[in-house]
Amino acid sequence: MHPAAILRCSVAVRLRSSAREAGSPSAQARRPVVRGGRSRPFSEVNPADAKFGLLLGPSAPSVHFSVKARRWVSRGRGWALDSGSAPLLAHPRAGLPRSGAGHYLVGPGWREPRARPPVGRRPSEAWIGDLQSSCPSGKAHIKANTRWIAFSTDLAGVLGAVPLESPKGIKRVISHLHCHSDVVTDFDFSPFDQQLLATGSADEVVKVWRLLESGQDLSSSPHVTLGPEGSRVEVLLFHPTADAVLASAAGKAVKIWDVEQQQILTELEPHLNWVQSLAWKPDGSLLATSCRDKRLYIFDPRAKSVACQTALAHKGGREARLLWVNADGCFLSVGSNQVMEREVCLWDSRRLSSSLTSVTLDASPRPLIPLFDPSTGLLVLAGKGEKVLLCYEVQPAQPAMAEVHRCFLETRTQGVAQLPRLALDVTACEVMRVLQLSDSAVVPISYLVPRKSTHEFHKDLFPDCPGNIPAASAQAWWAGDNTQVEMVSLDPAYRPSPGFLSACLPHLDQDSQHPLSAHVEAGDQAKDLDNSVGSSLSSPGSSLASPSSAAPSLSATSGFSSSPSQRSLQNILGPSSAFRHIEGTVLPRSTHITNLRGLSLTTPGECDGFCANRHRIAVPLLATGGQVAILELSQPGRLPDTPMPTIQNGAPISDLCWDPFDEQRLAIAGEDTKIRLWQVEPTGLQKQLLEPEVVLRGHTEKIYSIKFHPLAADVLASSSYDKSVRIWDVRTGRQELGLHGHTDQIFSLAWSPDGCCLATVSKDGKVRVYEPRQAGQPLQDGPGPKGGRGARVTWVCGGKYLLVSGFDSRSERQLSLHQAEALAAGPLATLGLDVSPSTLIPFYDVDTSVAFFTGKVSPEGRETLPLRGQGLWGMSTGAMPAIWPPPCRIF
Repeated sequence: MHPAAILRCSVAVRLRSSAREAGSPSAQARRPVVRGGRSRPFSEVNPADAKFGLLLGPSAPSVHFSVKARRWVSRGRGWALDSGSAPLLAHPRAGLPRSGAGHYLVGPGWREPRARPPVGRRPSEAWIGDLQSSCPSGKAHIKANTRWIAFSTDLAGVLGAVPLESPKGIKRVISHLHCHSDVVTDFDFSPFDQQLLATGSADEVVKVWRLLESGQDLSSSPHVTLGPEGSRVEVLLFHPTADAVLASAAGKAVKIWDVEQQQILTELEPHLNWVQSLAWKPDGSLLATSCRDKRLYIFDPRAKSVACQTALAHKGGREARLLWVNADGCFLSVGSNQVMEREVCLWDSRRLSSSLTSVTLDASPRPLIPLFDPSTGLLVLAGKGEKVLLCYEVQPAQPAMAEVHRCFLETRTQGVAQLPRLALDVTACEVMRVLQLSDSAVVPISYLVPRKSTHEFHKDLFPDCPGNIPAASAQAWWAGDNTQVEMVSLDPAYRPSPGFLSACLPHLDQDSQHPLSAHVEAGDQAKDLDNSVGSSLSSPGSSLASPSSAAPSLSATSGFSSSPSQRSLQNILGPSSAFRHIEGTVLPRSTHITNLRGLSLTTPGECDGFCANRHRIAVPLLATGGQVAILELSQPGRLPDTPMPTIQNGAPISDLCWDPFDEQRLAIAGEDTKIRLWQVEPTGLQKQLLEPEVVLRGHTEKIYSIKFHPLAADVLASSSYDKSVRIWDVRTGRQELGLHGHTDQIFSLAWSPDGCCLATVSKDGKVRVYEPRQAGQPLQDGPGPKGGRGARVTWVCGGKYLLVSGFDSRSERQLSLHQAEALAAGPLATLGLDVSPSTLIPFYDVDTSVAFFTGKVSPEGRETLPLRGQGLWGMSTGAMPAIWPPPCRIF
């Protein structure tokens, strides 16, 4: 019985009873204990003999249940009863106090844990984004080894591939492998040759590829074709001990291939229905299959093609999958029962009359994808379309399966893959890593065991595991060779250096283009193997992607040059900035403007909130009629408590900006689709302004933003909810030009420094560049931020690049740099920042090529301080509302 069921018990459970009360029969009858799913009395356990502590039942997530002023608390691997006022007697590793004279309650099937249960973590910095994935129902469709991650894409017959590792600050390049003429149904990496990938498709063909280096056209990779199979290929699986042995399932048939000879070693007896999964025994002697006829089959393919054992497994009609637990013959199966509840069963292949134990989960139509690590006994279950990973500890000796952790995800699961143990970050006590495939990203989930010391190797957590050198060739295994793969240590000090290259496909040297030998020396692959330790997925660095080598150097366009010695140093240390020691300091309070009252915090996200020129600041107020206060920078100090003169715009304010050529003219866009231009007296606003100088009419919906031309007087651009950009002649009040082509909300617009072009970024994920005097359609467009919260665009480096701040598909703030003349090529560099609801507003200094960013509103509802920079003004709406200038000091 789950501890939640104890809530239905009407009797109180007392812990700290006296010895006389504890020995009485009535006291014994009052205490429930979990045995076989029912609650019944138990006999007292002598505390001196019970070393397991105060625990009940199997482990479960941390949940508290109240039982008459007491709590059932999950700790570590069991349930403990917290008496509230009295200290608890508990297992020394369960994280509970250990004092008092209470009695021990020991749950059945509970054992002392070796270590604290692993905790699943998903560092957002390590996500691999900007991909479009797709996978058929029930298939994992993401696989990984120590070098590559492969995943299904939304294109039929095309796989995506990305390196597992990348240098810090370098964005991973997503390559595509056009491998089949129809949908790719399954694929699998060789456990030995890290460049060998087998793919199967609905075109009834199996192909084995040797992937080229990252960034190259993978479609030109060497490959061999096996088949045709005669039916849609469903499952592919490499042999765990022999090189180039591949099992394939197509329809009702299962075949064992020798990839090097490109021939069938054997074809097993046809199943009664479609084959759903394959599983090799860890020693490579047996092959288990699950079929749509709800049965499990075990074959000895070298002895005979007929199944040596079979059993009726899951009685539900949903897909079943198999995984071997150990070489002793235990294996796991996942499927559904008669009432369509998902379940996990543990079997002994020597006795298939019934399962050893089982766990029933929930009633869900989504199939389970299992991942199992035999070294730790951890089983991870993921449901397609769900946002949770379940982690169980499997103990075949008892037998038992106990839940140890639940990891809740941000995105829905399309597929999951398990990383090989040779790629784990052992110094961080990472015992397992799972890669989740969502519709737009690959998310790593690291299972870490908490330890005080993370700078030494913990041998108890990392037993030796099979290496990456096969024990036999395909022909030797088929002839009866049962040699096992040599075990290797995960200790970085004893990490194996040589890699392996299979002879089934030629390996082309990048320089000589000649085949290499099957075994390589401790060289490039050794470096690849070393790089797998402490990978960026588990120890994430910066998300910055380096610009393409074909793009012009930013230093050449920013006005700064480097000496030869500086350039050689930059080649070693990476790019450096002359302003890396910049420091901003807020000027004395005497320069601040304080006692601001009634500031408006409801301006749209496309508005910067307020605007300033060298003489004055315009600040929207939270008052009816769209009022704007004008503050003189020459008159700092405390504002009077009495109302000040304002501009009465007549409609709520959408955006506002000062004319760069007339410092007394202020343009205000209202939610009534009108733009009003106001003239402020040179001495400041002395009275209420009620009538604008000019009113611009033409937009049919609310206006987003407005921007004056940087070189031509009386030219103003505006964007609106009608998805158009209009260019106005302010003197005449007429619209002169119109720009179209947007399919969604326009977040931001910006004039180029020479005034010839206009850039926009919109909610449809596009960055566009217009040449207004030439055409009303965009001159160029390309991919921009995928997030829909907001974005800003500004021209940098002499107008040759566009700097865009926005959000990615996971609502993480990011900066991206685009080449203005090649927007279709995508961003040259991308920098991921943090998760925040506010859009970063850029301020760019053309003289130094330094950009400053500030968030408009923080999650707490206060204005955040802008990043330092000379000439920038910040606004606070805390307990002491104020505006201040933060100047910049350069060391």
